[in-house]
Amino acid sequence: MSWGTELWDQFDNLEKHTQWGIEYVDKYTKFVKERSEIEISYAKQIRNLSKKYQPKKNSKEEEESKYTFCRAFLTSLNELNDYAGQHEVIAENLTSQIITDLTRYLQELKAERKSHFHDGRKAQQQLESSWKQLESCKKKFERDCKEADRAQQHFERMDADINVTKADVEKARQQAQVRHQMAADSKNDYHSYLQKFNQEQHEHYYTVIPNIFQNLQDMEEKRIERLGVCMKTFAEVDRQVLPIVGKCLDGMTSAAEGIEPKTDSNQVVESYKSGFEPPGDVEFEDYGQAMKRTVSENSLSNSRESKEKPAGKSKSKLWPFIKNKNKGSVPEDFSHLPPEQRRKKLQGKIDELKKDIQKEMDQRDALTKMKDVYVKNPQMGDPASVDPRLAEIAMNIEKLQSEEQKFENWLAEVEERMPSKSETHRKSVIYETQNSTVSNNCAQDRESPDGSYTEEQSAETQVKAVANRTSCAPESDDEFDELETIGTCKALYTFEGQNEGTISVTEGELLYVIEEDKGDGWTRVRRNEEEEGYVPTSYIEVLLETNAKGPNKPENNVSWLI
Repeated sequence: MSWGTELWDQFDNLEKHTQWGIEYVDKYTKFVKERSEIEISYAKQIRNLSKKYQPKKNSKEEEESKYTFCRAFLTSLNELNDYAGQHEVIAENLTSQIITDLTRYLQELKAERKSHFHDGRKAQQQLESSWKQLESCKKKFERDCKEADRAQQHFERMDADINVTKADVEKARQQAQVRHQMAADSKNDYHSYLQKFNQEQHEHYYTVIPNIFQNLQDMEEKRIERLGVCMKTFAEVDRQVLPIVGKCLDGMTSAAEGIEPKTDSNQVVESYKSGFEPPGDVEFEDYGQAMKRTVSENSLSNSRESKEKPAGKSKSKLWPFIKNKNKGSVPEDFSHLPPEQRRKKLQGKIDELKKDIQKEMDQRDALTKMKDVYVKNPQMGDPASVDPRLAEIAMNIEKLQSEEQKFENWLAEVEERMPSKSETHRKSVIYETQNSTVSNNCAQDRESPDGSYTEEQSAETQVKAVANRTSCAPESDDEFDELETIGTCKALYTFEGQNEGTISVTEGELLYVIEEDKGDGWTRVRRNEEEEGYVPTSYIEVLLETNAKGPNKPENNVSWLI
């Protein structure tokens, strides 16, 4: 069906319809533009989300990278960032393939529509002008005919009147003839213009208007076709990124499937293993015999603290060397860490230095090759210009190798002094138990080496703990001051005694033992008459005197090597 033949008289409606079509194109363009803005905004929010949860550049990042679930989450964040990039690609393609194209086409469409309707209005104006000319000719013919009839009637009256002269009659006859001739001319003009108008009108309604309306119909069909192509492109833009989006999702899935709970739980051991052995058995203290006891401060507080402070309020920890945090700068040799962790830190530092040394060596080799090229081809450069850089790299390598040697010496010392399981196994002296309840109660307040002691105990447990500590504590301060030397010890490692009741020792220092390990991992030592306190048993090498005089003298004259 053709607009030209079927809608020949619907010029105004076609004008409204085509205008609505252009507005619809503009409407769809705005829709795609808003979709593009949404994609950009979504991609930005996804990128910000991924950036927000990226690990920060600090020491904790290194710790997190050891665990498979942390690495999986980091992989998911990176894949999510790539996923956001695909939404940016969607926005870019929508802009370049649809929005830009439709905006340009919209301008062309408006211009084309304007041109077609301009031609249509011009044709209508020409037809109306011809119609007016025809009407003018028709009226003139009508007027001339009436004038001719009046002139003919006047002549006939003059001719019939006997009183009128012959000259007047002749004059009236000539006037009638003139009017008849004018009417005949007007008739010919009217007939000519009528034929011309009919021809123009036929051409207007069967040729000009159909052609204009056909052009408008073609324009409308092209507009609809272009919208269809854009809608298809709209879907294809999304389809194009689906493979990459699928890869991003596959990456997230693979990362999640790569999580290994067993490996992560083993990594906890590697991260926090101290290298210390658990404390040995607690000796039985026979209170039934009249003997002088050595003072033991329990594991959390001494007797005076247990009397002065309410139950559950003691802040002194049994394993302060594990809980201690060096508030100052970290020592270069990591001496503040337990042996096992110190060994790992030193090994990691050595590996970093080796990488730096290798990097410097690679630069040196590259510069050496460049210098050889300059020597063989002086026009390419001056060989002497490379020497300052080579000298600088040589100094850097020497410095790094010196650092590496220093850390290797520290590592060798740590590995040499780290006791094996056979060496660290205590040969505990177990007294015959007469009242196991007493021994168990005396050990209730001891905290495990992992520092898992909690102060949030029930009221009943706290009351029992206070009673037990009181029963295990010395009866007077005089007895506390009368402790005698029962042996000597040598510090294997440096220990910073920052907690109450402990004493600081340096590696290689000789001290006096005044109270042996009661199974809680602590030995009481004395430096002089005023300085004494507890140190970790694993940090010292103890030699008990077989002939020592003191309440804690072993009954079987056994020398303990811890």
